Amino acid sequence: MESADVSIMVGRLHGGAMKKILHVTYDMRIGGTEQVIKNIINANDDPNLDMGIICIESPLGPFADELMCTGITFYQLSRKPGFDFALIKQIRQIIKSNSIDILHCHQYTPWVYGALAAAFSQTQVIFTEHGRFYPDSSNIKRKLINPVLNRLTNKITAISNATKQALVDYEYLPKGKIEVIYNGIEPLKVNAAQVDDLRKSFALAKDNIILGTVARFDPIKNHPMMLEAFSLVLKNHPKAVLIIVGDGEERQHIQSIIDALNLQENVFLTGYIKQPKNYIALFDIFLLSSFSEGTSMTLLEAMSLGKPCVVTNVGGNPEVIFKPELGDVVANNDKIAFAKSICRQIDLLNSENVCTSRIKEIFDFHFDNKQMYKAYRKLFGDLYVR
Repeated sequence: MESADVSIMVGRLHGGAMKKILHVTYDMRIGGTEQVIKNIINANDDPNLDMGIICIESPLGPFADELMCTGITFYQLSRKPGFDFALIKQIRQIIKSNSIDILHCHQYTPWVYGALAAAFSQTQVIFTEHGRFYPDSSNIKRKLINPVLNRLTNKITAISNATKQALVDYEYLPKGKIEVIYNGIEPLKVNAAQVDDLRKSFALAKDNIILGTVARFDPIKNHPMMLEAFSLVLKNHPKAVLIIVGDGEERQHIQSIIDALNLQENVFLTGYIKQPKNYIALFDIFLLSSFSEGTSMTLLEAMSLGKPCVVTNVGGNPEVIFKPELGDVVANNDKIAFAKSICRQIDLLNSENVCTSRIKEIFDFHFDNKQMYKAYRKLFGDLYVR
């Protein structure tokens, strides 16, 4: 352990001629940002790149446990309430002690601390914005500090063009400096027998059309609109079912809507599922009704299994579902349009006009983890050859 300020250090970044990259994030619990970091590290096949992670908050989370088992270096810090000046000093100490070449900061707050810690050092700084709050906003404090942070930052990336534009509109960052790198994942692999067993556990017949989503029960995911749209779908497709994977603060509210719409026989709430890949494989059509999205990981997972999707026209959704054969993009918070698109996708399924292999092919070309890593690898190379 290099300092009493660092709670945990696992391993040590290698020395020698290797180029050393540290990712800075809140923690490594299960989420989209954390999955991107994990995927970048797992895809790294360059023996000259050594990667580690600084988490500015606790607990580290399950993704950290997985990466620690592979020997990845972790630094666990404890950010104090308010602006924590000591945290800047701690990050700077880690940078200097390990001669870090690139500090890759994920999300806004880690960027603030990381950019200030690396100021006037040889360390290059990348800031990646992974998504935006809804409704989006700014404040005078950011208008003043972000131009300073921008000068301390070598590269800025965003996970969609919508996210890039938000950085320009709300964070006062120069559009020409921001590069879009879409999220990428490893395509899901499932066991057909396990998926069939899951179907049996729900007592579903072959003529049931299975709609589904995977999302935390949060107001931003707009489950109420999805349920209201589904009640309209049932008028034309009474054998349709909706499986909702997830949990959270909105569960009681969601259950009350199911009861009010008399959907108890057609809607299944599974609760939180750590690895929901078999559920996604069970779905005939994947739904995403969010008020706001960056680049949804579960949407990419559904595409990797060849599932047609119906999504709202927010954030990165239309940039992912950018071809008609992938599904439908509908107006935000419009239950009638959402229902019509679901019915259209059901009709396409029934007429066997959905090409699963084509959906997978588009996923492989644009959103496979290897494509994302290739883009970040080029970014790293552009910086450390300077």
